[in-house]
Amino acid sequence: VQLVESGGGLVQAGDSLRLSCTVSGGTFSSYNMGWFRQAPGKEREFVAAFSSGGSRTYYADSVKGRFTISRDNPKNTMSLQMNSLKPEDTAVYYCATVSLRTSPPTPANSWGQGTQVTVSS
Repeated sequence: VQLVESGGGLVQAGDSLRLSCTVSGGTFSSYNMGWFRQAPGKEREFVAAFSSGGSRTYYADSVKGRFTISRDNPKNTMSLQMNSLKPEDTAVYYCATVSLRTSPPTPANSWGQGTQVTVSS
């Protein structure tokens, strides 16, 4: 399975940004999927995820109400709409297959290369 993120960039605090992840080489609709991020000097952390059928969604408390995760199974893509961005959202964002057996969800077997999001104050 290959995952490719896109949509990162430099924005100002309060702006919005939409990240996309395109998945190939597998059966996208069967995967639980999610987003993680890693800020400089910090460990990678969970951001958002949803179940393979899309009926269950999960968000980190730090992004709840500001970020929305979605998926388009026929197009093998998922997105992360990020609104009201804050400087502390600055990080490299990764899409990944996830395990929903833990709380918060944890990465499974496949990762993208990451896309940089920088939020200036």
